[in-house]
Order: sequence, then C-alpha cells, then structure tokens
Amino acid sequence: MLLSATIRETFSFSDIFKSNFLENVSAVSVLDMALTILLAFGIGLFIFYVYKKTYRGVMYSSSFGTTLIALTMITSQVILAVTSNVVLSLGMVGALSIVRFRTAIKEPLDIAFLFWSIAAGIILAAGMIPLAVIGSVVIGLILLFFVNRKPHKNPYIVVLSCADHAAEQAATEALQAHVERCVVKSKSARQGLTELNLEVRLRDDNTDFVNELAALPGVNSAVLVSFNGEYAG
Repeated sequence: MLLSATIRETFSFSDIFKSNFLENVSAVSVLDMALTILLAFGIGLFIFYVYKKTYRGVMYSSSFGTTLIALTMITSQVILAVTSNVVLSLGMVGALSIVRFRTAIKEPLDIAFLFWSIAAGIILAAGMIPLAVIGSVVIGLILLFFVNRKPHKNPYIVVLSCADHAAEQAATEALQAHVERCVVKSKSARQGLTELNLEVRLRDDNTDFVNELAALPGVNSAVLVSFNGEYAG
C-alpha cells in the first residue's frame, strides 16, 4: 500500500511538468493573444510618443523609439507564454540568464524608457490591464511635465578669444554688464592668445552683445552657444 501511494504521488507530481506540443497550441486562446498584442502595441506607441516629446539630446534616434514599441510587444508575448506553461517558465529563466546587452546607453533617461517598456509588457501579459494602461498614462504625464519644464534662465556658454590680458579684461567687464550671471568655466592661454569659456545667464533674448564683444580691440572672436548640461544652484 505504501509503495502504490508513492507511485501515485510520483505520477501526479510528474504530470505537472508533462508537456505536449498539441496541448501547448491551445494553452493560450486566440482572443488573449490578439488582445495582448494590440494593447502592447498601443502602450508601446504611447511610450514612443512620450520619448519623442521628451528627447533633449543632440541627435534623435528613431530606431530607439521603434525598439521601445517592439520591446513592449516582445515582453508581453514572453510573459504570456511563461504564465501558461510551468516547464517553459523554468527554461525561460535559464535562457534569459545568458543574455547580455552590450549597447551603451548615452542618455540616463533612456534607461527609464527601457524599463518602462519591459514593465508595461510584463504587467499587461499578467492580466493587470488597468494597471498597465493607467500606470503608463501617469508615468507619461509626469515625464512630459518634468522633462519639458524649462529653467527660469536659459544657460549659455560664451567662448572668447583674446590677444592679450587687457583685451580679456575689457571683454569680461563688457560681458558682465550685459548678462545676469557670468562664471568662468575654463581658461587656456598661450603666446599671444587667450581663450575663455564662460557660463552666462541672459537677462532677455537679446544677443547683440556678442557683436559688441567681437568688435572690441584685441578680441579675435566671440561665440555664444547653448549648453544643455546639469547645473547646481
């Protein structure tokens, strides 16, 4: 009796991990597949839209935006398959553990969009559709508000090329008279030439002072460029 009970327990436990190709075909219904793919495409498209509106880098990459859509759809399909088969879920853990991504992320905000796409696909395939939709909308609105919020004063970098110390001093004093804030970021000097990089905050949108700086005696050139960096204070 003890042996037969052990055999029955063994067979019932092994039945959990029994896999058959024909059974796997109907493991996920067509309606579930179609609904998951359509919702994943819609959420991925919304993530792509938010990424496009909040991008503040130098060169926009449309391929990365397309990757966000594909990543949301692929993740949802993987999780949908995993939740329908125990054996597949164990094998998927082993398969994904050997995957390594070598592409460098240039913008820190891009990491948030990658995790957002993956999380949306996982939550959606798990059946938590309201959480996936409402959560994505809330995250998108927060990103649109904070990323596109402009600082009170736009920062710029002024590059001055001067022939001597007198020209440098005159150009610096003239610049301070036209801007609200002026901070020296770097200075390089060699025989007969001094170059200054100064961070400035303009009082208004008028940039005619650059022409005045370039016209000063001993000033070889004056360049004003926008600076998209991180600032403290």
